[in-house]
Amino acid sequence: MSAPAGSVQESPRLLARYRTSTLRRILGRSSGAIGLAILFFMIAMALLAPVLAPYDPNAQSLLLRMKPPVFAGGTWKHILGTDHLGRDLLSRLMYGARISLFIGLTTSLIACVIGTAVGIAAGFYHGLVRSVLMRIVDVFLAIPYILFAVAVVGALGAGITNLILVLACTRWVQFARIVYGQTLSVREKEYVEAARVRGNSQLRILAAHILPNVSTPIIVVMTLEFAFMIIMESALTFLGLGVSPSTSTWGWMLAEGKDYMSIAWWLSVVPGVAIVATVLGINLFGDALRDTLDPRLKL
Repeated sequence: MSAPAGSVQESPRLLARYRTSTLRRILGRSSGAIGLAILFFMIAMALLAPVLAPYDPNAQSLLLRMKPPVFAGGTWKHILGTDHLGRDLLSRLMYGARISLFIGLTTSLIACVIGTAVGIAAGFYHGLVRSVLMRIVDVFLAIPYILFAVAVVGALGAGITNLILVLACTRWVQFARIVYGQTLSVREKEYVEAARVRGNSQLRILAAHILPNVSTPIIVVMTLEFAFMIIMESALTFLGLGVSPSTSTWGWMLAEGKDYMSIAWWLSVVPGVAIVATVLGINLFGDALRDTLDPRLKL
C-alpha cells in the first residue's frame, strides 16, 4: 500500500507525481477513459451552450412544432427535432445540461462537506459528541429520502436553491457513515498517535492526518452521488417539484414529452438518453477511480 497521505504531503513534488500516476492508472482502464470522455463531453457541452446552441432554447414557433430529428426523417436545421411548442431540442438539451450538472455537482459538494464534517467529528471524538451525531444520522437514514425530498420541496416551493438544499440534506448521511467508519480506523494509526505525542492540536491532527487519509472513499462516493443527484433532480422536476417550468432542464424535457410519446417519441428519448449517458459516464469513471484508489482491490 502506498504511503499515508499525511506522509505524502511532506514533498510537493512527490505528491504531484503520485497524482499524475493515479490519473494515468485511471485512464489506463477502459471504463475510466470512456467514463471521463463522456463526462468531459457533457461538461463541455454545458459550458459552451451559449456558443454552440443554434437557437434560443425558449424561442417558440408553432409552425415548427414536433419536427422529427434528422435520423428520423427530419432536416439538419433542427438536428434533434423540435418539441410541442416548436423549440429546438438540441438547444434545450445543451442548456438543460448546464442546470442538471450544476445542481448535481453543487448538491453533492454540499452533502460531501456536511457528511464529512459530521463523520470525522463522530469518529474522532468520544462520548456525547459521537452519540448525538450518530443518532442524528440514524434519524435521517430512517426517513425515505425521496418522500422527504418531495415533502420539503412541496412545502418550500420549486426552485433551484430549494432543490439543492433539499437534495443535500437527504444525502449527506451517506458520506457521514462512510467517513465515520474510516475515521475510527485511522485515529488508531501510529502516525496519529505520534502527532498527539508531538503536541499537535486536535484541529491540526484532523486536518493534516485524519482528513487526507479518509479522502479516498470520499472521492469515490462523491462521483456516485454526483450521478445520483442528477437522477434525483430529473425525477423531482419530472414530478413538478424541481426547477421552474421556464428553465430548460432534462427533467422538464422528460415531463413535457411524456404526453406525446405515441406521436413524438423523441421529445422524451433525447433527454432520457442524455441522462443515461451522463450517469453511465460518471459511474464508469467512479468505478475506475475506486479500483485504482482502493488498495484492497489490488490484493
